[in-house]
Formats: sequence, C-alpha cells, structure tokens
Amino acid sequence: MTQTSPDVQSAMNDYWTERSAPYDEYQQRPERKELDLAAWREVFTDALGGGPLDVLDVGTGSGYVACTLAGLGHRVTGVDLADGMLERAQLHADAMTNAPTFLRGDAVAPDFPPASFDALVNRYVTWTLREPDTALANWFELLRPGGTLAVVDATWFARGLYDGASDQFRTSYGEDVRQAIPLAESTSIEPFVERIRAAGFVDVEAVELTRLHELDVEYGVAPNHEVLMQYLIRGTRP
Repeated sequence: MTQTSPDVQSAMNDYWTERSAPYDEYQQRPERKELDLAAWREVFTDALGGGPLDVLDVGTGSGYVACTLAGLGHRVTGVDLADGMLERAQLHADAMTNAPTFLRGDAVAPDFPPASFDALVNRYVTWTLREPDTALANWFELLRPGGTLAVVDATWFARGLYDGASDQFRTSYGEDVRQAIPLAESTSIEPFVERIRAAGFVDVEAVELTRLHELDVEYGVAPNHEVLMQYLIRGTRP
C-alpha cells in the first residue's frame, strides 16, 4: 500500500489544532450539555456493556468521549496528533478523579502492544482517516479476543468535501488531503461497515443514534453543518 505523505496528516493536525477551542466550546454548550452527556453515556453503555474496561479512544480530540467513558468508570487512554486538541482534553482531565490518560499518538497506528485493550472507540474520526484499512487492521490487533470496536460517524460530506465548507476547511483539507481520506465523501454508512467487516470484525452493525438526532433537530448544529443521522458502528474481535 502506498504511504500517505506526512504533509497530509500535518495539514489535518494543524486544522484541528486551530479549531480546538471553538470545537471544544461547542461541545460544552450549556443549553444542551447535560442532555448531550446523558445521550452519549447511553450510546457507549449500550456499545460496551458493563465495566470497567481498558479503553483506547483514537483521535480523541478534546477528549469528550474519553472523559465520558472515564466518568462511567472505565480505564481510558486517548491519543491524538493535534496538539491543541490534546491541550483541551487535558484541561478536562485535570478536573476529574478517574481521569483519562491523554498521549500524543497516531489514530492510524497507535503505539501500544497487541491485545492491550478491551475496547477501542472513536467519534467523528473514521471519515477523516488516511489509510483506513491500515488503521482498522491495527485496531484489530490492539483488541483482546472478544474486544469491542465502537465508532460513531455520519455521511458528513455526501455532496462533496467542499460543499458549504469554510475557507479554513478548504485550505487545510486541500485536494491532496481529499485524495487521502477515502471515506470522507461516502453517501451512506455502508462503506464504513464494509471496511470494518473486511478487517476481520464480526457481528458488525450500524445503529441509528436517534436521540442525538432529536437533540440536533431541537437545538441546531454547528455552522457549515446540517442535521444528519449519526450512527454507532459496533463490531467484535473474534
């Protein structure tokens, strides 16, 4: 497989570092903060079952999912390559008792021994993965037998990566980046599901996150976004 240019990942890292503060602040909007937290707790409790588990959150961003899971009692490690996002994540961790551990690390190739985790999760990461098949193969190896993969995503760019996009996004996610992230312009959730199955995961299913959709309809979504159905895609390592 041809390796993606380091410049592609660097461009994405820079974009998310620049976006880290407004992105994180949007996740904490007071008018729906508690409703969101309750909904995400339910999503990941349904996905992972009881605990505590050893969980890896790849592409953790500002640490929302990692902190939610830690709040449920799991032992969580989060990795990201956007330094600005990691700074925001650590701010949240500093206020917690059972805090996640946040490390600088690549979502495509997390640097941990095989079979280190009971579950591997992410939210809004798979669409922007370079080399998603390589990533999925690596994630498979990081899970213990019977371990769970639980990822959340949507068809954010079904009309094309640049449709309605901000100038900042168009600049950072240029054509070289667009060519390197094959899931970004998917028109259904099926390509995500198919790649996860092809990586060896079993019992793979995509579940509509209807409660999140209801909240988005009621409270609105971020600028340059539209209300879309989000999906939890869950699979098991045999």
